[in-house]
Amino acid sequence: MSASRPAAEPPAAADPKDRLIVGLDVATVPEAESIVARLGDAVAIYKIGFELMMAGGLVLAERLARSDKKVFVDMKLHDIGATVEKATRQVARLGAAFLTVHAYPQTLRAAVEGRGDSSLKILGVTVLTSWDAADVREAGFSDTPDELVARRVGQTLAAGANGVICAPTDLAAVRRIAPRPFLAVTPGVRPAGAALGDQKRVAAPAEAIRAGADFLVVARPVIAAADPRAAAENILAEIGQALSER
Repeated sequence: MSASRPAAEPPAAADPKDRLIVGLDVATVPEAESIVARLGDAVAIYKIGFELMMAGGLVLAERLARSDKKVFVDMKLHDIGATVEKATRQVARLGAAFLTVHAYPQTLRAAVEGRGDSSLKILGVTVLTSWDAADVREAGFSDTPDELVARRVGQTLAAGANGVICAPTDLAAVRRIAPRPFLAVTPGVRPAGAALGDQKRVAAPAEAIRAGADFLVVARPVIAAADPRAAAENILAEIGQALSER
């Protein structure tokens, strides 16, 4: 099945718990399971990225999906169309809720084809939050980061994908081009006082929600905290405050 427009989405969730994605950026499945257990019912959506995938994370993804958690599979796929289509089909069979692919037209179209009639949402990666203008130039693009994000948002829309991954600082530009139901999913979110790590274009949780984010992806500020559940609940409180202002 192919599409020229993303499937209709319900209005953005009002429950803060449905807006926070916690990244299980750890080296082993037992470590990830321990974090999930500590977070309990405070968190409903988890991201599984490359490090955990290499250690059996896709098996965990299927288990989480079967236990009524939503799973964000952060594969950032980019390959020939046939490969992307088949890989996307496999991710859909896991029961995952979200899959990332690089926002190149052929890649996006292949992923949309691969998701078929499933509920899997395809998200195009625009410009990584660890990149700034110098990194974009070094990669061979003549665009500024803002221009590259805008171009990729347009290509994602045209391919019929559901939304994009973008830095918090890009949200205003994304929303000018693509209002809801198009999704904006935002990593690079750092609560006040949290270390930036390798992130360069960041914002606080409430700022990102006010700017138009639908989902926030947060890993280290939660999973590396002395009390991960308390850290998650503090972020949820910030999200809730921003949602209440709408």
